[in-house]
Amino acid sequence: MRDVQFSLPASLALSRRKSGLPDLRKEMRNSGQPEFRQGGNPLPRAVSAEKDLHRTFAANRARGRIALRVGSRGGRTGREDVHEDGSLRVRFPNADPGECEAVIVNTAGGIAGGDRLDLDIAVGPGARLAVCTAAAEKVYRTHGPDSEIAVRLQIAPGAALRWLPQETILFDGARMSRTIDIDLAGDGSLALVESMVFGRAAMGETVAQGALLDRWRVRRDGRLVFADAVRLDGKVAEALAHPAAAGGAGALATVLLAPGDDAIAAAVRALDAGFSGECGVSAWNGIALVRLCARDGAALRRDLLAVFGALGNGAPPRLWMN
Repeated sequence: MRDVQFSLPASLALSRRKSGLPDLRKEMRNSGQPEFRQGGNPLPRAVSAEKDLHRTFAANRARGRIALRVGSRGGRTGREDVHEDGSLRVRFPNADPGECEAVIVNTAGGIAGGDRLDLDIAVGPGARLAVCTAAAEKVYRTHGPDSEIAVRLQIAPGAALRWLPQETILFDGARMSRTIDIDLAGDGSLALVESMVFGRAAMGETVAQGALLDRWRVRRDGRLVFADAVRLDGKVAEALAHPAAAGGAGALATVLLAPGDDAIAAAVRALDAGFSGECGVSAWNGIALVRLCARDGAALRRDLLAVFGALGNGAPPRLWMN
């Protein structure tokens, strides 16, 4: 876990003196280096140290970006363009000629306050792509700015994308803002699964306080066909305990299928008695939407695997079985 807590400058100096390490502030004073200035006037040393601390905090925030485009040639899907920047990497473990598999890796080991991740995925005409993550993504608590994630997905005519990341786990005090924007061609295909776990139940964790803003937009041939937003701010566990929200569940998931119809909805409803948690499904406007909530991440994943089996939308990623 990356440490997102910073001691005050005075405490830092005291700890360095106790440990026998040099006092860096004292060394700077004795080195003759210029002072920080604002408007031509020297800043008080405490203010200078605080500003330097903020700059150090900002410089240590993780930035990651992936831009991936795949295309189809002779019935085979392959990479056309791959861009990696910062803490994000993408790997391609399989050799399936029909569907390319991309695995996203966050080398930062989680997401802290002030971090930003950008993912741009484009699936060219006739291509097939499945995207998952190497592990569940962890969003740690912050006393500063929100963690930000921006996802942009483009599915060209005749293309198919399965967006299947593992769970996002929020820790107590986490603050996350995420946007998912999807541009889907009229005859393109999308299967999207996103899961959110509020604390690790096996560790006795809950998210008593925190913030989540999750905004989704889906456009088909440029026309908005689906818009969704979730906002939790403040007492998260108390809000989730409300019967009209999650009824005390600690894990939520959304499955969006396009195209989707009443046959898909009926297949999911037929599983109702076997779910560990609760499930609701609707189909309209050529889209099917499944909502699930369960007591913890393990129960939620079991229910998601059951939904996968009913939909016949291909096998789940092998990494889901780890």
